[in-house]
Amino acid sequence: MLWAISVHLDKYLVERFFKESNVAVLLVFTALIGVLLLPLIWFYEPSVTSPGLGSIALIIFSGILYMTAMLLYLRALQTEEASVVAPFFQAGPVFGYVLAYLVLGETLSARQMAGGAMIIVGALIVSLRFNPFHSSAPSGAGQARGFKARLAALMLACGFIMALSTLIFKVFAIEVAFWTTIFWMFVGEGIFGVASLSIGSYRRQFVAVLRANTVALLSINASNELINLGGGLGNRYALLFAPLSIVQAIGSTTTLFVFAFGVVLSIFFPSLGRENLSARELAQKGVAAIFVAAGVVLVTR
Repeated sequence: MLWAISVHLDKYLVERFFKESNVAVLLVFTALIGVLLLPLIWFYEPSVTSPGLGSIALIIFSGILYMTAMLLYLRALQTEEASVVAPFFQAGPVFGYVLAYLVLGETLSARQMAGGAMIIVGALIVSLRFNPFHSSAPSGAGQARGFKARLAALMLACGFIMALSTLIFKVFAIEVAFWTTIFWMFVGEGIFGVASLSIGSYRRQFVAVLRANTVALLSINASNELINLGGGLGNRYALLFAPLSIVQAIGSTTTLFVFAFGVVLSIFFPSLGRENLSARELAQKGVAAIFVAAGVVLVTR
């Protein structure tokens, strides 16, 4: 739910402040939040320096991978609606299952695989969109939207990189300590932010956007980053208790919540977002919700 709220806030921020800018500038704020939390984590977990240099380097790399995946995702949001982008996150559990099987030897029971498949299918049902048929429409109307190669490439790459980052995190969160791993992952995110600001054009865009919209940008983005942080910490903590692909599959419910919040926005705040509220669309989403709920029950029994 937190990630779904963040998806809509990401879309709002991209549309309002970063439509013509490089979205890497937006990630500087993400990096900043992580850096600000480093002293607090060190105070809470003084042994953050206990892992060896090799382990620290890999965890930092995981943070850089995470930011790279987020960069691809935000670039997709620059040209597509949130409810169109979100379904591509369903590729994550597939990548996660393969990587966890090859690296960690994780296997799933038949019931867990069936449940994970039902969650993914339900989330994909949410994403199926059809254009209404009109006699005056050109040939092909009424069929599914055309394949968007750029969107698919960005989000599939995002899904794979995110799954790889999550895999590295899980290995060290179990072997070392949860908060120690979070600490060095935030360091990696901070390095990504510093690298972005070291590029002259990005630095100028960052300063220009901040000067033009200081209060609005800081207040909205700070709220968004805290919401996203809450979702991310919850997701990563769940990795300590369940196979990586199962955690990612349950995380696929984000797509359903993105649609649900889109409906709320369409009804009460139409200037901030619009969803198709036809009877057919709502029935389709209702079927998707049933699939997702049944899948979650199966994988968590």
